[in-house]
Amino acid sequence: MSVNVTKLASGLTVVTDTMAHLETAALGVWAGVGGRDEKPDEHGISHLLEHMAFKGTTRRTSQQIAEEIEAVGGDLNAATSNESTAYYARVLKADVPLALDVLSDILANPSFDSEELEREKGVIEQEIGAAQDTPDDVIFEHLSELCYPDQPLGRSLLGTPQTLASFNRDNLHNYLSTHYRGPEMVVAAAGAVDHKQVVSEVEQRFASFADTPAPKPAPAMFGKGGSRVVHRDLEQAHLTLALEGVPQSDLSLFSVQVFSNILGGGMSSRLFQEVREKRGLCYSIYTFHAAYADTGFFGLYTGTDPADAPEMVEVIVDEMNNAVETLTEKEIARSKAQMKAGLLMGMESCSARAEQMARHMLAYGRPLTVDELVARIDAVNVESTRNAARGLLSRSRPAVVALGGGRGLDTAVSLAEGLARPKAKALLH
Repeated sequence: MSVNVTKLASGLTVVTDTMAHLETAALGVWAGVGGRDEKPDEHGISHLLEHMAFKGTTRRTSQQIAEEIEAVGGDLNAATSNESTAYYARVLKADVPLALDVLSDILANPSFDSEELEREKGVIEQEIGAAQDTPDDVIFEHLSELCYPDQPLGRSLLGTPQTLASFNRDNLHNYLSTHYRGPEMVVAAAGAVDHKQVVSEVEQRFASFADTPAPKPAPAMFGKGGSRVVHRDLEQAHLTLALEGVPQSDLSLFSVQVFSNILGGGMSSRLFQEVREKRGLCYSIYTFHAAYADTGFFGLYTGTDPADAPEMVEVIVDEMNNAVETLTEKEIARSKAQMKAGLLMGMESCSARAEQMARHMLAYGRPLTVDELVARIDAVNVESTRNAARGLLSRSRPAVVALGGGRGLDTAVSLAEGLARPKAKALLH
């Protein structure tokens, strides 16, 4: 693999990885703007803007956008997150210039047709309705609110019917011109690409984007924790728990991830073995860590019979507390092997590689090499993992949400306070 980086005069960065054995290319534009950049009256506009990107430009109708890419066997897509928005394509190597032309056109020359806008608002309202019918989505919305109260990170990316209704084409143009600036944008391409050709195309097609930085979002503050029970007539009780994690730049990030894998990262994890395999209390249970620029949170999700919810939480609390002091070399080695395998397998996909490079540029200002990433994983040991786990348990009160029916939910969420904060804090000193 051959990684090259060029920063243009506008501040926009072009990063490519030429994978000579491939005949296809994955490429896209990643902008460092997402849900956390929205003001209260802009709630949901990042996601709406992403939807409107494919709804026509001053040069192409929405149908022409779709037909031009699909006529060469390619595909287009986009995604919005809290800290970035991505617009990307997968094409044959001869069609890289076409893909860059379309991607630049939808961002530099959007028409924001009024009829298309109203139609897409309706589509997103349907998306909001579908999310409200999905327990997994509902419970994580409540968990985010507890973790980041009265902050953009605590709000759904979809917005609300009320905020959607207030948006017009001027709002979209203003948001685009304010936040889509060269210094906050990365064009990443991997696969059958030539770096010089990509740079030349990007210089021409993205020349209209301003070279001044976009405004920075307010710092995020993890909340005070606490619990919430959301009563719904459901077959299962859905349970989530979160603790304050670490940001992307924190030196303990990889140790936190190793701990998360050991606790609830797969079929061999402690929680899966104890809760599902030994006790049969659930079908699914997992843990994860979400890292942002200046904060992070460690989360857990499971679903169980409402009558079993208190036992479930007791087991979770016991396993989390016990794992901190009883992690083994064998578990550490297994988790590190999983992480390295996932990293190296991802390198074989040009789509995954392009996304990884773009995210690294936005987070670290440069793409981290495979050797660097493997070295960071290899540096994790029992002591660093235990310290990272103690930090998780001592840094904040847990935020706990239960969704469902039955009498056991209030008992279940109160039991989550059993996470050993004083013990963990004492062990750190």
